[in-house]
Amino acid sequence: MKALKKGAEILLSVVLWAVILLAALFAFTTLATRDQNSVSSIAGFTPMIVESDSMAPTFKMGDMIIIKKCDTSKLKEGDIITFHTIINNEYALNTHRIESIQEVGDYRSYTTKGDNNQVSDTHIISDGDIVGQYVTRISGLGKVMSFLSSSMGFLIVIVLPLLLFFIYQVYHLIMVSINLKKAMAAEDAKEQELAKMQAENEVAQAEAAKAEAQAALEEAMRLKAEAEAKLAEAKNMKEAAEDKKEEDK
Repeated sequence: MKALKKGAEILLSVVLWAVILLAALFAFTTLATRDQNSVSSIAGFTPMIVESDSMAPTFKMGDMIIIKKCDTSKLKEGDIITFHTIINNEYALNTHRIESIQEVGDYRSYTTKGDNNQVSDTHIISDGDIVGQYVTRISGLGKVMSFLSSSMGFLIVIVLPLLLFFIYQVYHLIMVSINLKKAMAAEDAKEQELAKMQAENEVAQAEAAKAEAQAALEEAMRLKAEAEAKLAEAKNMKEAAEDKKEEDK
């Protein structure tokens, strides 16, 4: 039973850490995919959620892709890059393949195109627009992260497990407190029972000693009575001998 309880506690701890890591990944992914000039990364790598099929079949909507920071001077035609651009009159991040590179002195500009698109992207980008280079994809994980990005997903996957774990910890603390009080009460009862047994043993010893003393006193009184009787008998015999002696005179 104890082993089963210990195993359950370990499993719960593993689940908790998984939830914490998932929450961290959720927070990081949300931050990473924000439409900002700088994109957060871990050791140079950034996860991103694919929101269209413009690069199918290389990766599809609902996939998660990993990009890494890169040296733009080493990029070549055919590489897949993530860059800042304008989509539907809003600043956004996009991930497409480099179709061509134009160089004017030290300045480079890039024309990009989605593998599943018929025409090239409208906006020409420069080195400063590039966030990173595509590394790999994780099929379908983007849907999971999109669900986590919703209020309901965050509540179900992050908040609810943490709340349940907190309730369990409070329950566990209460049970530990109750068991501790029971153990202390049992220990006190045991000590009281032991003290009672010791007291009863001392009383029994005292009564036994008293009985032995009473028996010794009675024996002494008996011996005294026998001695007095013998003394009286000897006195009577002496008086009788003296009376006989007087008679003989």
